[in-house]
Amino acid sequence: LRLLRAVRFASNLNFTIEPATWEALVKMAPLIRSVSPERIRDELTRWLTGPHPEIGLDLLDASGLLALLLPEVAAQKGCTQSPDYHPEGDVHQHVRLMLTHLREPTPILAWSVLLHDIGKPRTRTVDSDGRIRFHGHEGVGAHMARELLARLRFSNADTDAIVACVANHMAFKDVP
Repeated sequence: LRLLRAVRFASNLNFTIEPATWEALVKMAPLIRSVSPERIRDELTRWLTGPHPEIGLDLLDASGLLALLLPEVAAQKGCTQSPDYHPEGDVHQHVRLMLTHLREPTPILAWSVLLHDIGKPRTRTVDSDGRIRFHGHEGVGAHMARELLARLRFSNADTDAIVACVANHMAFKDVP
């Protein structure tokens, strides 16, 4: 659990982890599997609802903890998007950018932002004209989010709320 706490403290307090400590954290990352899902969930929620969740996302990714704990989120890295709609880059960069805009979010909102596009890597297609599409990613993502949240032992009420956000995040995309 101290692995996640180091990430949370560095993220929330906006500081750099000392190199020897970072090296030990990376080396010990696989041990995170011995921590209960509930404790992992609570620590990740504290990170996500803190003032700099994007820093924590970077640290989780660089340490290998992201791939171990949230492989669905880690899969977003390198999943390219149309630069016409997402000039910020791949899905990972899009989610990271969204995290920078959160201000004292509720856990429901923070988890919804983190998970809203987890269906994109599984639904990515490229049309004959080269246009990248993600047909139905919100439905696939809602299913994936439900599985991930169950794995972390979220309550049914929180799971339903987050899944609803993921499933419906495209509902207003065409509103002027």
